[in-house]
Amino acid sequence: MIITILTLFPEVFTNIFSSSILGRAQKKGLLNIRFINIRKFGIGRHLEVDSKPYGGGVGMIMRVDVLERAITSSKLKVKSSKFHEKVILLDPKGKQFNQKKARSFSKLDHLILVCGHYEGMDDRISNFIDEKVSIGEYILTGGEIPAMVIVDSTIRLLRGVLIKKEATIDESFTKKKELSPPVYTRPNTYKGFEVPKVLISGNHEKINEWSKNQRILLK
Repeated sequence: MIITILTLFPEVFTNIFSSSILGRAQKKGLLNIRFINIRKFGIGRHLEVDSKPYGGGVGMIMRVDVLERAITSSKLKVKSSKFHEKVILLDPKGKQFNQKKARSFSKLDHLILVCGHYEGMDDRISNFIDEKVSIGEYILTGGEIPAMVIVDSTIRLLRGVLIKKEATIDESFTKKKELSPPVYTRPNTYKGFEVPKVLISGNHEKINEWSKNQRILLK
């Protein structure tokens, strides 16, 4: 899978994307993450990417011409009906991101994420993207953190990224939006708090029943 991130701050991704599961997925060749600096498509000697809003208002707005050129440059010129590419604008007005959306993204060949900044983007950019996505009902300073969230939750669903395929089958939000049951490990007792006896009983039927009931309680 290829993921391209359009951002004014590509450097903020370096440590996170080179570590842990994300780093290993790239080393295995399962994931290719590309960065495009929107600033390179800026206007004039100072490579301006924003301007004052028409009609007045606080802050600066990212220019549609700059963004459209950055998006166009990010697309892969693959002439095949089997190659699936999507441009996603990270926007608080977009559809809320969830596990179902992560699964749909994981089936793409190329996912393009556009990170906003300042007070927003010229709304005409809507004509050059496929979808707007939000990670929650709150405001961030830019789209970089949402991009990290989406990449992390999407790539772990790719075949071969996690050691055990089952790790993504029976987890939270996968079945009827249920949460996973509580989990425990050694020691059996710690400062008076014990692991539920059923989990160390060896009776798998009762353990499965307990897990099912806990899922229902957490819905």
